[in-house]
Amino acid sequence: MRPVDVEQPAGHLPIGAHLISPRRFYLHHGIYLGGADVAHYSGFSGSLRPGPIEVTDLEHFANGKPVWMLQEPCKYSSEEIVDRARSRLGEKQYRVLFNNCEHFCSWCVSGNSYSAQVDACFHRPHDLFALISALEPRLVA
Repeated sequence: MRPVDVEQPAGHLPIGAHLISPRRFYLHHGIYLGGADVAHYSGFSGSLRPGPIEVTDLEHFANGKPVWMLQEPCKYSSEEIVDRARSRLGEKQYRVLFNNCEHFCSWCVSGNSYSAQVDACFHRPHDLFALISALEPRLVA
């Protein structure tokens, strides 16, 4: 993973980049669309009702936390990843275990809806804790 400086102009990020930002107990995922825009599943942000896949700016996506760019093999070109993300904007099918922000991003990049965090919760909870600790040490201090 490569750190992203959210204070820099957004042009330094490649479109279609898979972004990750730590939250208190999970890692939030989004797809960089260009022009400082990020597509992400808003999940339960701000209410008890699940939100849609929406576009926000990089600063709001970061929510005051660091942002990392996941460097992974991609099945699709950058433009196709952006098109795939845009094709699902407005979708309101958020399910924390089966269709969360990580599932959305992995589907955009690889065609497979997968969440390593969900897998880790059930099979390797200590691995998930170690990853979050490494990305945001203040959360576990």
